[in-house]
Amino acid sequence: MRHGKKFNHLSRQAPHRKAMLANMACSLIEHKRVNTTVAKAKALKKFVEPLITKSKNDSTHSRRMVFRYLRSKEAVTELFRDVSIKVADRPGGYTRILKTGFRQGDNAEMCFIELVDYNENMLKETKKKSSSRRRRGSSKKTDQTAKVPGEETVVEATEADTKAEVVEEAPAVEAKSEETTEDASIEEVKAEEVVEAPIVEEKVEEPKAEEPVEEVKAEATEDAAINQAVEEKTEETTEEKKEEDNSGEEEKKEE
Repeated sequence: MRHGKKFNHLSRQAPHRKAMLANMACSLIEHKRVNTTVAKAKALKKFVEPLITKSKNDSTHSRRMVFRYLRSKEAVTELFRDVSIKVADRPGGYTRILKTGFRQGDNAEMCFIELVDYNENMLKETKKKSSSRRRRGSSKKTDQTAKVPGEETVVEATEADTKAEVVEEAPAVEAKSEETTEDASIEEVKAEEVVEAPIVEEKVEEPKAEEPVEEVKAEATEDAAINQAVEEKTEETTEEKKEEDNSGEEEKKEE
């Protein structure tokens, strides 16, 4: 009885099933694609993906473990030499199942199972789709027009246009406000300079103006006193000379 066994037996005994899956896995590794039924492809997916994960670690033990399931030296060397390098950056999901319809005769559902990294056409399409992502909603809104027979066409402004206009006007207003604030600050600085300039000059010039005047006055008074003293001395000397001359003349006359 099959109590608790959830995998698909594929209507085969255990040795037959293991041999079939090993053969299909070797074919998938060598040819990178296999055409089979959907039931067999799902069973093969569970069988081969753990082996591909184990091939990322290239060691003797991992090679022996993979050879235990595949039973083919050529498939093992191909898996460790080429497939493991190609799949090194992919964290699981190495295979893909593509359904192709139903088989004629027994009406079994058929499919392709392939290695993801070896289908170059699918990789190119995914790159193009990822690079060309565009938003189409805005273009449809701008193209809406209301036409009435016998009257001119009227274009209705959408919400996107109004938002764009508001966004465009806002920076201009901000720029004007910034200019006005800059002009006001410049005028305030100029006014402060005009008010403060004479005060600074008076504070600096007052002591300088007073000190030289006092020095000049003191020097003038000293010079005047010296001149007076010199004049007085000269007068005294002249008077003494006159007196001596007069006394000399009187002595001569008496003789």
